[in-house]
Amino acid sequence: MTLKQTATPLLRVMTPADYDAVFALWQASEGMGLNESDTREAIAAYLARNPGLSLVAEIEGNLAGALLCGHDGRRGYLHHLAVEPQHRRRGLGRTLVGESLERLRAHGITKCNIFLYANNAAGRTFWLREGWSPRDDLVLVQKSISATADSNGC
Repeated sequence: MTLKQTATPLLRVMTPADYDAVFALWQASEGMGLNESDTREAIAAYLARNPGLSLVAEIEGNLAGALLCGHDGRRGYLHHLAVEPQHRRRGLGRTLVGESLERLRAHGITKCNIFLYANNAAGRTFWLREGWSPRDDLVLVQKSISATADSNGC
């Protein structure tokens, strides 16, 4: 018995019009953390600040994967890599990441970071298998500056 071959994915730049399908994919993806930074408006602003970097993959006209990509002028950042379960383990995530890294390189970015939840074992396995290295010398420190945060940022 052979596995059904998947059609070649079409990679294209993510647009605000992709939001509903991409957000549904993110919501259905284990290990994904979504918050106020992932509203339609916030994602549209992110795409506008980082034109041509975030990608979606379509297979036979259907969304199969997505990846947010941007940079701050010094470092690149990848967020929310997600692939539909039926398209996993076929190189689609690797393809999205590879294309995003090429696009960052074209912008003169030489290093890229990701944020990964500590309990996301599947995500950790993927990233380590792809040659990414954990940084044990760094600690993420964050403060909320939203209008709903109290004066201590909590």
